[in-house]
Amino acid sequence: MHVGHDHHHHDQDNGAGAIGVSGRPAFGPGHNQARGPQRVAQWQRAHLDAPALDAGEDAHPEPDLDLVETAFVEAFASASDPTSLLRLAQVPFAAIASDGAKLALLRVEVDAVTDVGSVMPHLGGETFRYDPLPAALVTRRRRLRFIYGDGRAVRALSYAQVKALAPA
Repeated sequence: MHVGHDHHHHDQDNGAGAIGVSGRPAFGPGHNQARGPQRVAQWQRAHLDAPALDAGEDAHPEPDLDLVETAFVEAFASASDPTSLLRLAQVPFAAIASDGAKLALLRVEVDAVTDVGSVMPHLGGETFRYDPLPAALVTRRRRLRFIYGDGRAVRALSYAQVKALAPA
């Protein structure tokens, strides 16, 4: 019983560790706070593109994929045999997109991106404020894109999207 309220806690078993219906703890530290399985949060790259998940793609991406992508970019820049590195990284040369289109890998692009300014929209959204970033806030990153052709157009895919492609 707590001071100020005298109700019983849900699934309480007199301090021996409350167990819920699923066999897992019914509540975590604190006052009746439910806990689900915890995933590791990664914040290595502040500029990750928002995940564009199609209905068929996995809702739980591979952990640390951003770190794997960074290592790939570093290795690709100096690889004596880029084709073998693509095979090693399991990048398909021919694949099927989620919409059923047949894709063929045309090129790999690595862009150097440097953010040197910031914009903030004014109320109403018609105008904005621009601020150059001081040197301490300038960010540099590399952007990796795999360019595939489908016979009608080219598609720029991220590393995560390439990993989700079905083999042809």
